[in-house]
Amino acid sequence: MDAPDALTWAQIMSVMKWPLVACLLLPGILVYYGLHILRREVIFVDLALAQVATLGTCFCLYLGHEADDPHNYFWSLGFTLAGALIFTFTRPTRRPRVPQEALIGIVYVVAAAAGILLLSKSPHGKEELQKTLVGDLLTVTWPQIWKTTALYAGIAAVHFIFRRQFIMLSFDHDKAVAEGMRVRLWDFLFYALFGLIVTSFVQVGGVLLVFSYLIVPAACGNFLAVSLPARLAIGWGVATLASMGGLYASFQLDVPTGAAIVCALGGVLLLTLIVPKLRRTV
Repeated sequence: MDAPDALTWAQIMSVMKWPLVACLLLPGILVYYGLHILRREVIFVDLALAQVATLGTCFCLYLGHEADDPHNYFWSLGFTLAGALIFTFTRPTRRPRVPQEALIGIVYVVAAAAGILLLSKSPHGKEELQKTLVGDLLTVTWPQIWKTTALYAGIAAVHFIFRRQFIMLSFDHDKAVAEGMRVRLWDFLFYALFGLIVTSFVQVGGVLLVFSYLIVPAACGNFLAVSLPARLAIGWGVATLASMGGLYASFQLDVPTGAAIVCALGGVLLLTLIVPKLRRTV
């Protein structure tokens, strides 16, 4: 590698070191949750929960707190747990008159509209609204990464210990009901833990990045593999490659980091759809 290239990589790492670490460590649990969400067919539940978490932040700002005030996290978490409770009791046990996905969409739209109303009273409402959508990965710090990683590790441990219950609940719901599992309780725990993940990640990457990390790698895994471990491994690989590509493009093109990673994830999904078909036609 010649000197200019070495200098370029040094510059990239000086700016992107902690965002890169965040994008390599934090999406892992989101990919796992994404496989559950796809199986449950509640694709937009993360967008809705993320928007509800954002609504909590908007309400905190409306009360006069600053954007970096610790109160923001607790207001977001409280709103998110309320959303988790709503989604727990709206999951149908039989064929519903109104699909749960429709109710999830309603929650998302109402939370987004309410957030806009609250931020309209803030002098920096436009900037705060943009931050909730695309986040601000470039300002992430090592203490923030460490705390979030510790939280995700704890949530992953809960899922590992109770993996039978969570997997049955998502992948064989009828069997869970037939065995007498306390479905509502486990559903609330599932969504409450998910709410913790969403609340912490929205403050790092924004709503769009949360949705993309959750759904796109899991969709790629579903397209390319059958078993849950294989889908998970593919999803983690997709998230890693897209994160590195998006961060590099963001630095080179001087564009928003979160949006660049979202577009990179979309590009990987497109390749996942196209390449197998091209191979069959050759």
